Amino acid sequence: MSGLIEGARRKLSRSSSLDSRVAGLSTAVTAARGRLDDAELDPAARVVERAETRLKLSAQHTVVALAGATGSGKSSTFNQLTDLDLAAVGVRRPTTSWTTACIWGRDGADALLDWLGIPGRHRVQRDSMLDTGKEKRLDGLVLLDLPDHDSTEVSHHLEADRLVELADLLVWVLDPQKYADAAIHDRYLKPMARHQDVMLVVVNHIDEVAPGGRDGLMADVRRLLDADGLTEVPLLATSARTGEGIDELKKAITQRVKAKASNRTRIATDVDDAARALLATSGDAPAPTLDATDEQRLVDAVADAAGVPLVVDAVERATRVR
Repeated sequence: MSGLIEGARRKLSRSSSLDSRVAGLSTAVTAARGRLDDAELDPAARVVERAETRLKLSAQHTVVALAGATGSGKSSTFNQLTDLDLAAVGVRRPTTSWTTACIWGRDGADALLDWLGIPGRHRVQRDSMLDTGKEKRLDGLVLLDLPDHDSTEVSHHLEADRLVELADLLVWVLDPQKYADAAIHDRYLKPMARHQDVMLVVVNHIDEVAPGGRDGLMADVRRLLDADGLTEVPLLATSARTGEGIDELKKAITQRVKAKASNRTRIATDVDDAARALLATSGDAPAPTLDATDEQRLVDAVADAAGVPLVVDAVERATRVR
């Protein structure tokens, strides 16, 4: 087994192509079945399945998820980014357990949205509703408004957790009152520190903070993010009510959409994390080698265990008798 794991490990090196790295992880999982507990292998298997599927879907679209707690202003931020009041155009969320998606550039997006599990009635095609000239730069964006991750309704935060795993880019929307809550830092931000290349953090409701206190607030948020290991994650201040900072947020998202690299960056980190966990479980000792003498001893031992010498001796004696 260790030889197979080692071969998979070589495929998983950062110098390999992403497709090869996914294949390497798949090989490692297959090799370890029956040797390691399923509970330790299943997370890696899910990463393989997720990666293989996402790589087959539209590379022209970037899935950006707005995530946050109750009252953080995710939906208001969503409306600001889309320049739409979704209720005004007749698109309503019957329950916040459902995610709403707004799409810029529909070609190729339907299969991606199906995989994300977004029902057709919760999909809004942005570039068919208003002037698209100034929004052309966002072509390829799939913007998701997730349910509250701290909802008391189990189905709501399960839906949020499911899409946090699938999104290419995560925008965490915090508010000045609950930005330090352990619920988001311990459950999401800190565990996802290695994904900081595909994350943005926004402090919304900044208009509710006295001008003299804003710098201190942002500095404290930055301190907490650094403590979580998110030293490189961009931090922005916004107000979905007044529009303050929304242009900066839209610009940051636009840059990621134009680069069209977030989906592969997310997959690469997921694969690397799964490989590290699998390696920690299986160990990284090199596969033992056998010389000719060792091989013969092994053959003899197996033959002896199977009773082959006794059979051969019996046949020889029977032959001599004849």
